[in-house]
Amino acid sequence: MPDYLTKEQSAFLMYLTSLNTDANRGTLAVLRRGLAGNPIEDLNLYRFVAWHIPDSDRGTVRESAYYLVAALYALHPLSTDAENLGGHMKLAAQRRNDVEAAERRFTVLLNASMTDLAMPLRQAMTMLKQLVLPVNWTALFAGLLHWDNPDKVVQRAWANSFWAYDNRAENETTNQPVENK
Repeated sequence: MPDYLTKEQSAFLMYLTSLNTDANRGTLAVLRRGLAGNPIEDLNLYRFVAWHIPDSDRGTVRESAYYLVAALYALHPLSTDAENLGGHMKLAAQRRNDVEAAERRFTVLLNASMTDLAMPLRQAMTMLKQLVLPVNWTALFAGLLHWDNPDKVVQRAWANSFWAYDNRAENETTNQPVENK
């Protein structure tokens, strides 16, 4: 999965980061309200997002990613350069001690089409926000830009991060003293 962004796409994320100030609370509130439905359908977001979308992304499925990422960022702007959403959700599930519920939600998210992603992603961001877990916005944005890839490279990468083999449990078991009988 490409985890890089074009110059214009990176500039868009920098713009979102610049909004994370008290002076821009109103803008962030408008962007957050876009999560009440599908953000690309909320015309109030256009004045803050549309002018950042390069012509090459306009009118394509990638255009939705800009609106969705803007609304999600406004909900939870805490950022990291590590992992992808699968890794973030795995950590959230472990911290909540509720892996089964997290797996169900995450599976719904992975199976959603781009037009149906807003609700499961909003739920995921809300959980990450409650647990004060940061998001790799570059990886999330890149993933959304490639969400409809027929090979499902984004979904597979996130799933592999979520269900990745964790050898710590095995090491804890094998490092325990063995009782001799």
